[in-house]
Amino acid sequence: MKKTFSILFFCLGIFAFSQQIESLTTILNDKISIRAIELYDNKVWYSGTDSKFGFVDLKNHENQKQIRLSEEKLQFRTLAQDKDSLYAVNIESPAYFFKIDKKNLKYRIAFTDMSKAAFYDAFHFVNERLAFAFSDTDDNRLKLTMYKNGEWSFFENKVKLNSGEAAFAASNTNIASSKNFLWIATGGKASRILRMDLKKENLEVFETPFIQGESSQGMYSIDFYDDKFGIAVGGDYTKQDENINNIATTHDAGKTWQIQASGKNAGYTTCVKIKPGSKGKEIIAVGDKHISYSSDFGKTWKKISDEKGFFVCSWVNGNTIVFAGNNRISVMKLKF
Repeated sequence: MKKTFSILFFCLGIFAFSQQIESLTTILNDKISIRAIELYDNKVWYSGTDSKFGFVDLKNHENQKQIRLSEEKLQFRTLAQDKDSLYAVNIESPAYFFKIDKKNLKYRIAFTDMSKAAFYDAFHFVNERLAFAFSDTDDNRLKLTMYKNGEWSFFENKVKLNSGEAAFAASNTNIASSKNFLWIATGGKASRILRMDLKKENLEVFETPFIQGESSQGMYSIDFYDDKFGIAVGGDYTKQDENINNIATTHDAGKTWQIQASGKNAGYTTCVKIKPGSKGKEIIAVGDKHISYSSDFGKTWKKISDEKGFFVCSWVNGNTIVFAGNNRISVMKLKF
């Protein structure tokens, strides 16, 4: 059933600060938890619980299709794409890398990780020929699965993670890239930025002032506008109202990070996305209990909705954003 919330509901108080929201329309209702989405062909593609994968059309919401990639009840928290296919890998072992044809939704398992500690937190295509997927590990070494020129392999590196340092599969967005760099955000008892020079394929590790020290703390999501400016969000999922040292920005490609809006934001946040074409000035962020917006490079934030249950978001265009999470996908129109 389609459910639409519009600015007409302002008087009922459904949305605070509704002068910025023109509408929030739910385009998919289903018994599913969605933490990964991709946009292609004017459709929102998603993967989630119970082995479910599918799409819903942004213009014609009745045009939607869902399939199950396995008879097992696999849980997907990743989704990535190249020109012809989408890729999803399940959490837990064995981890199956499914390749799904965009045209006919035919799928196959392209790669399998049989390690007992396999738990894939994010999957990201840098370009048509190169992709990386980040997994938990059992030996304190950074574990990346690499897709390069049609071949799958484990990326060899010497980076050692600290005790209790891992990553969060909250929104498939703890990996980001630009023309020259790939960044990975870790969290938990240590929350650091790992940066890869894509030409040299070497990794550097940078400390951050982000909240860390407990297994539930750290960076959950990052996004970069270009080779220099980026933003990280997160917090503590066990204390979602706390908002100290949970947003940070960088202007030097991730080497140094500056805490922003500490004590002055909506709290725990699972996904952040910079508005295309804004040079990093306009940013949307979402957590289990809020949707927030910044118009000054992440320095200050305004909670524009108390809507609950969204985990991931993506800009469709300059005033349209897709949100997905607990049992639904919704589209928000912003009015500036």
